[in-house]
Amino acid sequence: MADSDAAEVARLRKLLLDGAVIPAHPLALTEARRLDERRQVALTRYYCDAGAGGIAVGVHTTQFAIRDDSVGLLEPVLALARETVRKWCRDRGHSPLTISGVVGNTAQALREAELGALLGYDAILLSLGALRDADNHAILEHCRRIADVLPVVGFYLQPAVGGRVLDRAFWRGFLEIERVVAIKVAPFDRYRTLDVVTALAESGRQDVALYTGNDDAIVADLLTPFPAGDGVPALRFSGGLLGQWAVWTHKAVELLRRCRQPDNAEVLPLLALGAELTDANAAIFDPAHQFAGCIPGIHEVLRRQGLLAGRWCLDPHEDLSPGQADAIDRVLTRYPHLTDDQFVSEHLDRWLR
Repeated sequence: MADSDAAEVARLRKLLLDGAVIPAHPLALTEARRLDERRQVALTRYYCDAGAGGIAVGVHTTQFAIRDDSVGLLEPVLALARETVRKWCRDRGHSPLTISGVVGNTAQALREAELGALLGYDAILLSLGALRDADNHAILEHCRRIADVLPVVGFYLQPAVGGRVLDRAFWRGFLEIERVVAIKVAPFDRYRTLDVVTALAESGRQDVALYTGNDDAIVADLLTPFPAGDGVPALRFSGGLLGQWAVWTHKAVELLRRCRQPDNAEVLPLLALGAELTDANAAIFDPAHQFAGCIPGIHEVLRRQGLLAGRWCLDPHEDLSPGQADAIDRVLTRYPHLTDDQFVSEHLDRWLR
């Protein structure tokens, strides 16, 4: 590894270990289901000004269909986000990391990783759902090849939205890959979350950050000191890379700060806040209908704030589930302190210019 590359990876590791709010970036569309560049840029500016430490683009929340030949939006969307971060943050003293989502078999994943590298992305978030029937050896070889292109954030994606089960042995092997910098833990399952944490503890690595993707257990993940063995400091989640944090991002930054160094008197109130956030997430992510309304739910919150013009998805049949709009109404009324509506209102015109 060249000295310059090693220094960049070291910088990336430090930023991830220090802790960051990383929203999973949505896709802004017009009513004709074309890219709405003005509002796509506004979303990126919002995340930058809200204090996000990174953005993840080309991920589930950006809609996997951007890769379809008939859509052709993967490169334009990745390029727009990277250029917006570069220009918007040039004089602001704060520039979020840019993480590119990578999916598919090895040939496709290599193409996408190389595109991310060409555009100047810092790391890739590697989804393994396409390797559903592969054994650990084959998956690890796939991961090693992708890590040769850019530093890798591992991704334990829940099977309900396209992921696969990955056992503890896999994560031990994955953590032997030098250019792994973090793992997004998002199986929505406490047993499988512990598989990743235990594998990291057993690996002895202290340069790999844990990031919660468990949108149903954000605060619990951030507060928990996970046991790592006799005489070894407990492991902690450094931050989150979350679809939930695609909305109310300014408040998410405050929440992460509180969870990173809570005093004893604050733990119980934070856990109560976590329960409220999970209730809100249930309305937005739609687990009642197997997450069918997840992306439209995120879009609906952003639409109500004025960041999006509508909740349109690339698939014209993808919309809120029955009763989901009422559920969103309920949580917005019950938990106004979770939202950052005032922050968005104060800056929206500037982001939309």
